[in-house]
Amino acid sequence: MPRVVAVRTRRVRVPLHTPFVTALRRTEFAETVVVTVEDSDGRVGWGEAPQVWRVTGDSLAGSAAALEGPISDVLVGAAADLSSAGLIQGAVVGNRSAKMAADIALHDLVARRAGVSMVEHLAGEPGIPTSLLTDMTLSVGTPVDLAEAAAARARDGFTTLKIKVGTDAAGDAERVLAVREAAPGCVLRLDANTGWRADEAVAVLTTLADQGVELEFVEQPVARRDLEAMAYVRRNQPYKILADESVFDLEDLVDVIRANAADAVNVKLAKCGGITPAIELLEVAKRHGLGRLVGCMMESHLGIGAAAALVAATGLPGEQDLDAGWWARTSPYDGGIAYDGPRILFPQADGLGIEGVLS
Repeated sequence: MPRVVAVRTRRVRVPLHTPFVTALRRTEFAETVVVTVEDSDGRVGWGEAPQVWRVTGDSLAGSAAALEGPISDVLVGAAADLSSAGLIQGAVVGNRSAKMAADIALHDLVARRAGVSMVEHLAGEPGIPTSLLTDMTLSVGTPVDLAEAAAARARDGFTTLKIKVGTDAAGDAERVLAVREAAPGCVLRLDANTGWRADEAVAVLTTLADQGVELEFVEQPVARRDLEAMAYVRRNQPYKILADESVFDLEDLVDVIRANAADAVNVKLAKCGGITPAIELLEVAKRHGLGRLVGCMMESHLGIGAAAALVAATGLPGEQDLDAGWWARTSPYDGGIAYDGPRILFPQADGLGIEGVLS
């Protein structure tokens, strides 16, 4: 059995073609730590650890230190297969972005060793889908800004738009109405990124309901830990509630279920620590009747490729929330996924199909 012989990191900064703005932050770059895990046969698996200060608390420096230190310590010399996935999760407290990177890289390495795509590896059966549909996020902005962006994305072929709200409750209903008018054929989702109080959320959502606005769901309307408030919002307005920041790990998911605080959950690799824990979260959510969405942070094509492969292998219905790579001016990688409007195109290659980082 081959063993892991090296864990290597490098930082990658990906310029965005348009600033990305939410209730929590504004950024013009996707910054990430790319990791490679090499086995004793010379094969290499790829992963990434996005910097997400305002959600997970993970930084480039912290992720690199975790990968080069405790995670490398447990992986080097260990079996180059999925029996080592538990070592990653137990190597260090927190540092979920770093765990995400190492876990993805280990899965990628195993898929490459087997000569199958990441989707085939995760599904356990042959067959490579050619593409996967994603929604498109509309950054926080004025009603005019949002209307222009919505119309442009509709022309690009996107049929599901996620509107960032939560920075100004008094004006949020107007923003949503502007998007509905500008893109009348699109399915609408809202994401407040913890930005509302419970009373603000109910007021905004009741106003929208009174205006006949159809929403697929409302994502994380209130503070992460305030499940009582989220349950209150769920009971007092007509739209489905999607838990995002409230669910990092299995313990969080159990708390949300017990509190009857959400109708669905957004599973992100950077929140839970990679593909391995994400599979468990998706399975538990399904058993308890929760809707399931796979989302992303502002990460690169590498992490998005892993998340998209998980969606395809799991057979999740509907348009997912994996548009982060679309915001990049170009992919920083040789190989991997590509975007064609709302479609994420899978590479016809082993693993994630990444062969290197472009200079």
